[in-house]
Amino acid sequence: MFEVILCSLVTILPDYLFRRYRQGMRWGKEITFFTMWYELRWGISACAILTISLVTLIFFYHPTTNNATPMFRTMTILPEQGGRVQNVYVENNQEVKAGTALFSMYDESQAAVIDSAEVKVKEVEADFATADARLEAAKSGVERARSTYMRSKNEYDRKKKLQDRQLISESEVQKLADTVAINQAGLSAAKADEASAFAQIEKILPAKKASAVEVLKSAKVEKGKRTVYAHVDGQLKQFILQPGDYVNPILRPAGILVPSSGEASGKEGVQAGFSQLTAGVIKVGTFAEITCLSKPFTIIPMKVVRVQNVIASGQIRPNETLLDLQERARPGTYAVVMKPIYEGGLEGVVPGTKCIANAYSYHHDLIESGTIGTAESIYLHVVDAVGIVHAVILRLQALLLPVKILVFSGH
Repeated sequence: MFEVILCSLVTILPDYLFRRYRQGMRWGKEITFFTMWYELRWGISACAILTISLVTLIFFYHPTTNNATPMFRTMTILPEQGGRVQNVYVENNQEVKAGTALFSMYDESQAAVIDSAEVKVKEVEADFATADARLEAAKSGVERARSTYMRSKNEYDRKKKLQDRQLISESEVQKLADTVAINQAGLSAAKADEASAFAQIEKILPAKKASAVEVLKSAKVEKGKRTVYAHVDGQLKQFILQPGDYVNPILRPAGILVPSSGEASGKEGVQAGFSQLTAGVIKVGTFAEITCLSKPFTIIPMKVVRVQNVIASGQIRPNETLLDLQERARPGTYAVVMKPIYEGGLEGVVPGTKCIANAYSYHHDLIESGTIGTAESIYLHVVDAVGIVHAVILRLQALLLPVKILVFSGH
């Protein structure tokens, strides 16, 4: 309607003034409701053509959508393992901080595993004392074997010299040689026993202790999983747990946590779905405005910070049937994310509220660059100028939206 009124001022009105003051036709005489369609045919035709062109120009370069919402994410409160609730530490609708314990479940089996793991750790620690004693005994055995070996070796060397001087028999020297070999083997065995005891202390027992400690840590982690914590700041919703309730990560969630900060909270940005025709117009950095039901009579300046590079209606998932494209007759929207230009712009806007969004093309930088011709520059000036029409319409919508909702819809 606004476009028709604007176009009629430069088409129908001049045609009527020409008929009235140039040709002497008067309203109610020569020009009536029945004759004006013929007498003002040039103005009416020009108005229709200009209106259609203007509406097309405005809606293409300055698109609008009713599909705009500051979406927020909900986090389902689930335990990693199923169990029966033992204690509930918070209440429904309570604001919680990250790390706050929400509820705990019975953990008798985990406690038994922890006790068993602690006993195993103590056993390995006791084995260290036994291994130390064994190592000391092995060292003493090495010293004894070395002493015995050295005595027999010295005796053999002495008798060998005597045998070279033919003072003793060769059989007696051979007996001492056998004794030296036996004592040397005993020394090697004692050293091997010492090395085994040392390896037991330095490698085997530490590995066993580390394994036992890891089992203990794992058991404590599993026990810790029996207490569920909040991982982000937020508010609890539908949290109606009572001690004795059974919760399961698949079938029985405990409730919902609505984040209170960050982009997932719906307090930092607005998601909007525009027509697919606007994909070539709306880019990152495009200026926009929104008005929302939860904050009436308010226009919030926004800026596009992210665009979705795919259309959601085109997604497919493999299944047992072939996809028939006629089932996707409904076209999807071009999704964008907008954030307020000024800090605190979305203050007072309730996440999830219904909003109306306008996006505005801006070609001032391109015009000032001097890389385009005069005709194109004039055209882009016109494109930027007619954006004020949508801006006015959005403000009228902001004024009439509460009336439309409260009076005409009865809500």
